[in-house]
Amino acid sequence: MEIIIPDLQGCVMCEDVRQEINGMQTIVGVVNVVPAPKLPLTFFKICIWTRWCSGQGRFEQRSRIMAPDEEQIIGEAQVNFQLTEIESHATNVHCFGGLQIHHYGVHHVEISLNSELRLRFPLSVVKVGA
Repeated sequence: MEIIIPDLQGCVMCEDVRQEINGMQTIVGVVNVVPAPKLPLTFFKICIWTRWCSGQGRFEQRSRIMAPDEEQIIGEAQVNFQLTEIESHATNVHCFGGLQIHHYGVHHVEISLNSELRLRFPLSVVKVGA
């Protein structure tokens, strides 16, 4: 089988992903900033939802959440998946339980495919309240 690198159709950080009876997924609580009155902050659950399409072959996806210092990895998960034909798609959900954030500032979420960075986006942790 010829390997064709897929496109990352979408990526969302959220509070939960629910599998419905009809097979559809519901993304709950899209996270774009994390308000925190004090640190450390512990997430009961936080998820990264990704969808890959227009590719063919076997692949490894790695998701990482990086601290503001760009060195400390505060969360990491990987999954292997396969796209059997160019019209197929793969949806992956990485759920992190008990994830702790120790610093205010801009963290980053990174999505890699076969060890190649495909997406990187900021996740700001901001102080709120007194």
